[in-house]
Amino acid sequence: MPISPEQQAEIDELRANPKPTLRAVSDGMEAHLYKAYEVLDHGFIRVIDYMGDDAAICQAARVSYGKGTKSVSNDSGLIRYLMRHWHSTPFEMCELKMHIKLPVFVARQWIRHRTANVNEYSARYSILDREFYIPQPEDLAAQSVVNNQGRGEALTGEEAARVLRYLKDDAAQCYDHYEEMISQDGQQGLARELARMNLPANIYTQWYWKVDLHNLFHFLRLRADKHAQYEIRVYADAICKVVADWVPAAYGAFEDYRLGGAVLSQKGVECLKRMLAGEAVTQETSGMSKGEWREFEGVVG
Repeated sequence: MPISPEQQAEIDELRANPKPTLRAVSDGMEAHLYKAYEVLDHGFIRVIDYMGDDAAICQAARVSYGKGTKSVSNDSGLIRYLMRHWHSTPFEMCELKMHIKLPVFVARQWIRHRTANVNEYSARYSILDREFYIPQPEDLAAQSVVNNQGRGEALTGEEAARVLRYLKDDAAQCYDHYEEMISQDGQQGLARELARMNLPANIYTQWYWKVDLHNLFHFLRLRADKHAQYEIRVYADAICKVVADWVPAAYGAFEDYRLGGAVLSQKGVECLKRMLAGEAVTQETSGMSKGEWREFEGVVG
């Protein structure tokens, strides 16, 4: 169960007692406040608080540029201009605070984005729940032969069953030993801060994560990409849906220029011009490596 009864009771109480405010609000985000959205088998995301909206981005930009933005006829156009030209500080005026439950191995990948404020559940003081991420059979795949960081063909049959059995059995045994080590039934028991090192990386942890919109977009550009690891991508996809309701103009520009757009190198631009001029360009005549050419072909088809 992703949400504990205590957490659900807290959510219900908070949603049942709304408070008036004089600050700017986003109607789209208000609908998401204190709602939990399930991710993976035991995980979730939920919005705790937020600051700013599309108007806050424009307000900051117009303070910065003054008369220089008077030719922009509407907020959406200004936001698209800011996104198109890689401006950052106006988007930093918006912030999002979330409560996230996720497997430890996903958290360790996530924390590499060092541009957020994080406070994680501590297994030094508390006992972690017996909850582990176990992939669905269709999500089990062999190592990719072309990408050292990616997955290849899906595992099937007895091989997939064997892997699932190992994941479940090993996680259960590690947790059994964890409980035994911290048990105080008739003995002192091992310190929790030491016992936790025996837990597997697929056990679930939780944290509060606060980030500004500029850095959130950077996170989503990498983690909502189709090449990102599945287990972190599903969290990014869930966050994308929330952000789309929070700042629709900014998210629309982000989706157009970042998620759906592409960046070409100088060699890539030159090759594209040659191709548009009717020249048959190959990897050998492009000046690109095989990896660069493969990515270039993925962009231009």
